Amino acid sequence: MNLLTVENISKSYGELVLFSDISFGINKDQKIALIAKNGSGKTSILNIISGKDNSETGQVTYRKGINIAFLEQEPSLNPSLTIEETIFSTDNEILKVIANYEKAVQNPDDAEAYQKAFEAMERNNAWDFETQYKQILFKLQLDQLDLKVSMLSGGQKKRLALANALLTKPDLLILDEPTNHLDLEMIEWLEAYFTKENITLFMVTHDRYFLERVCNEIIELDNNHLYGYKGNYSYYLREKEGRMEREAVEQHKSKLLFKKELDWMRRQPKARTTKSKSRIDDFKEIKQKAHQRRIEHQVQLELNMERLGSKILELHNVSKSYDDKTILEKFDYNFTKGERMGIIGQNGTGKSTFLNILTQNETIDGGKVVVGDTLKFGYYTQKGITAKEGQKVIDVIREFGDYIPLKKGKQISAQQLLERFLFDRKKQYDFVEKLSGGERKRLYLCTVLIQNPNFLILDEPTNDLDIVTLNVLESFLLDFPGCLIVVSHDRYFMDKIVDHLFVFRGNGVIEDFPGNYSDFRAYENSKVIAKREAKTNNPEKAEKTNWKQKDDGGKLSYSEQKEHKRLEKEIQKLEEQREVLQNKFTSPDLSGDEIKQLSIELKEVSSSIEEKTERWFELSAILEG
Repeated sequence: MNLLTVENISKSYGELVLFSDISFGINKDQKIALIAKNGSGKTSILNIISGKDNSETGQVTYRKGINIAFLEQEPSLNPSLTIEETIFSTDNEILKVIANYEKAVQNPDDAEAYQKAFEAMERNNAWDFETQYKQILFKLQLDQLDLKVSMLSGGQKKRLALANALLTKPDLLILDEPTNHLDLEMIEWLEAYFTKENITLFMVTHDRYFLERVCNEIIELDNNHLYGYKGNYSYYLREKEGRMEREAVEQHKSKLLFKKELDWMRRQPKARTTKSKSRIDDFKEIKQKAHQRRIEHQVQLELNMERLGSKILELHNVSKSYDDKTILEKFDYNFTKGERMGIIGQNGTGKSTFLNILTQNETIDGGKVVVGDTLKFGYYTQKGITAKEGQKVIDVIREFGDYIPLKKGKQISAQQLLERFLFDRKKQYDFVEKLSGGERKRLYLCTVLIQNPNFLILDEPTNDLDIVTLNVLESFLLDFPGCLIVVSHDRYFMDKIVDHLFVFRGNGVIEDFPGNYSDFRAYENSKVIAKREAKTNNPEKAEKTNWKQKDDGGKLSYSEQKEHKRLEKEIQKLEEQREVLQNKFTSPDLSGDEIKQLSIELKEVSSSIEEKTERWFELSAILEG
């Protein structure tokens, strides 16, 4: 069932054409991601199809009565409302029923009003919905329901807008970078939510694991052409590689034909007027194809940075807290040459504070931070860049330096660095205020790198960067010979770049894990499985625990105890099923349709495991409480 049709839409700003004559459709239950370079107009397309902006040409046709929700990068919320009031201010009828019931509960003297509100809750099955909306707010760390929107951080506002969008139960949910401002646990929860919910999605995201696990279709806007891929991110990469190989063959043919036609054009007398018009028209088309250039920026730099000495950066008994909140407690660590560390943890556990302590932008309560004599920090913060009015892109970079020295006496100029990060020579002379959000972040990265640091700290560098830029940045960082610390919620990026993790657990607890993020998740999941198996393999102990719980008041009912045991068996069977499906992917003979079908089956099984495991945890918590 078609929900929305986009026909020949266009958008430009003055002489800058973002896109023109773009057409596509969105059908029910599709989960589509739009991929394009920063500055190509991704957000403009979202604004047009959500009705927040108009196209210069063409039209967008909506199915009658369709309900659309749009999560913007910078959502607009009423600052005078609380979190709960913001949720209840939507047009969702069930939320209004819940609001009336809660109002009736606060006025117990009006028995008639209470009875009506209670019956409305029953009639609309609102009890389950109330549980769901409170669970969503809890998962997004928005459980202080009476907190005013004006008191929320930018990240909290984005999460509140996300909760609002989910709870309106739209026919079509449009998302602009939904994983920004979410910590890793929230992203994984949102992945699981979208995987199991029958919801139609159209999104822009740079999170490649999210694309892999949530999307069943990807459309790419490349040089004003739309290419569709009926599969997830892995399928897109495989099919795009094939397309580019075919284009390279066509490009070669075009060049040969172009040369032949160019020779023919040059041989013609200039005064001759009897040329075949169709032949000239064909020549123009061939010339356009032959001059298409696909520049893939591969960063292969041998940077000649200042050598790090034997003493790099040392933390001795460092303590830091805010009121009752402990960030570090007598923390010790010595950084070594070539260190590549990732930092993960829930929002509010002190990751950014830790970086500010390292760079001595934050005072400590006790202990000592020793910085080596040759250490030169490059610190990419979440604040971004502040450009002067009327300043051009190249001028911003030259304020920090004209070149980066390379080995063997070579160097890379400011212009060359910008080109590597996808600013062509024309773009370098654009005014900064004309840049998109992603382009500004890219420019800010270049200002950090041009200073040639030997200890690079990146705090959420992937926000607002497109996948092409991320590949460029990853290539640069893989070649970077100095020390590197990355705080990021981009799991794909972390997996590719870091060797070990600092896991911020909160209350001053920091664990050093020897591996990347996927290693860490596998380890954490194995602990859960081991705990579950220990319970399964020791039924006497479990029975004894159940008896004791029963004796103390029986927190688990008999049916819940049966459900708990049944879930253990079901989860084990599903995990075996998932392993079988994953092994099937290794076959080289799989067709595109077979890969797609396997992906759907794998998502369904993984979603079922997630759902049953969550319920198992709930029951286990009661059992052990």
